[in-house]
Amino acid sequence: MSVYEFNVPTASGEEQSLEAYRGQVLLIVNTASKCGFTPQYKGLQELHEAYHQQGFSVLGFPCNQFAHQEPGTNEEIQQFCQTNYQVTFPVFAKIDVNGPNAHPLYKYLTQSARGVLGTEAIKWNFTKFLVNKNGEVIERFAPSTAPEAIRERVEALLPQ
Repeated sequence: MSVYEFNVPTASGEEQSLEAYRGQVLLIVNTASKCGFTPQYKGLQELHEAYHQQGFSVLGFPCNQFAHQEPGTNEEIQQFCQTNYQVTFPVFAKIDVNGPNAHPLYKYLTQSARGVLGTEAIKWNFTKFLVNKNGEVIERFAPSTAPEAIRERVEALLPQ
């Protein structure tokens, strides 16, 4: 199994297959615009810009499950990301990452890379999953892990 087997909702309401990212290294992140970690959008954008031409993409998935820190509509979220952080990486539609309505992609991610003490549940906004070019989950990073701290891990997965 790989991330390429999943379809995800775009901000405009369409379904997109992650097959479109086959062969790329991905950093999949649940995001929020009213969180203490929201400034990480800047670092995520910098990573995306630095390595996109080498086959790397950040994929953002807004989520309102943590203290209601992503209350906006999909359109408002897109506007926020572009206006405040000049985000050019895909920010998809708002989804659930935990519980009975968790998106199947996130069920796969959390089962593939467990958190502290083997937990599956996402603990907070800006949990990050690094995926190799074969669509396999390599590592899970805590919300407090800054995007800059993942740079070497990304570089190691990219073609030399």
